[in-house]
Amino acid sequence: MATHFDPAAAAQPGSGIFGLPHSPEEAHVVVIPVPFEATTSYGGGTSDGPAALLDASRQVDLFDVETGRPYERGIAMLEAPSELHEWNTRAKERAQIVIEAGGIDEGTPELLAAARDVNVFSEKLNDHVYRTAKHWLEQGKRVAAVGGDHAISFGIIQAHAEKYPGMGVLHLDAHADLRVAYEGFTWSHASIFYNVAERIPGVKTLVQVGLRDMSENEHRYIEQSGGRIQAFFDATLQQNRFDGLPWNQQVKQIVEKLPQQVYLSFDIDGLDPVLCPHTGTPVPGGLSFPEATALVAGVVRSGRTIVGFDLTEVAPDPEGSEWDANVGARLLYKMIGWMLKSQQA
Repeated sequence: MATHFDPAAAAQPGSGIFGLPHSPEEAHVVVIPVPFEATTSYGGGTSDGPAALLDASRQVDLFDVETGRPYERGIAMLEAPSELHEWNTRAKERAQIVIEAGGIDEGTPELLAAARDVNVFSEKLNDHVYRTAKHWLEQGKRVAAVGGDHAISFGIIQAHAEKYPGMGVLHLDAHADLRVAYEGFTWSHASIFYNVAERIPGVKTLVQVGLRDMSENEHRYIEQSGGRIQAFFDATLQQNRFDGLPWNQQVKQIVEKLPQQVYLSFDIDGLDPVLCPHTGTPVPGGLSFPEATALVAGVVRSGRTIVGFDLTEVAPDPEGSEWDANVGARLLYKMIGWMLKSQQA
């Protein structure tokens, strides 16, 4: 770190994430931006999430009363290659044809071809994220990704599961994301954890928190998972609160389902939508900011290790408000801080 860097000063124009001066080579934590949202089927804008998070991060104070000085280890965000923006634009154009038709129709070659094209772009995206995450993991870095819609998480989860076989995924979300090829898209944001469960055997356990919007088939898939998928539904969490069960006790019950090494996959819509009103598919209910960060803290306080994470579905306000990105940037810094603290224990 540059000797003149003052963590209490205002971020300098053009500085890195959180106003830090680190290069990826110098940093201990490398953040991969993934501006991709090809299969978004309701509200859009998450492809602008990484840039919005970067801007908002420069307003975050770097000293944290819970985790200390995460910035001292070095944090850097990579630049998104121009082809990612190109893939996103082209894939969204092709996906829109399918979405407006209500999904694929086996008797309509045009729809089948469009869905096929989207799947190809998504596979290229997955490979890019996987290779990027794998490269930095091999350099001894801690690696995170910011989206983009939740479909961007597959590649980075795959890379971490290879490095940490038997790891668990702690998944905060309003949605189960266990649909099969939703709307004809194999790599839909609504299918991310179906794909993880079916294609990444290195993930031992998937613990889902805050679920409140899902299909009956997804619910059945959870029930038939043989315990590999553990769901903590928002309705149950809320009822426990009404019955007087403290949140820290609920956190303990959640964390007990996880193995020693934990990857976090957080969709911002797992929070109360008051905190993320412009996310693509907001759902009433969800966790408060302190509850979400206490959940992350609970993983660490249990003695478990956070090995990596992703934060997705942050969509900036088209009217210019920075509220969504402001919340997302602070959640991002908390996740980094607790991840680093878990590795120092």
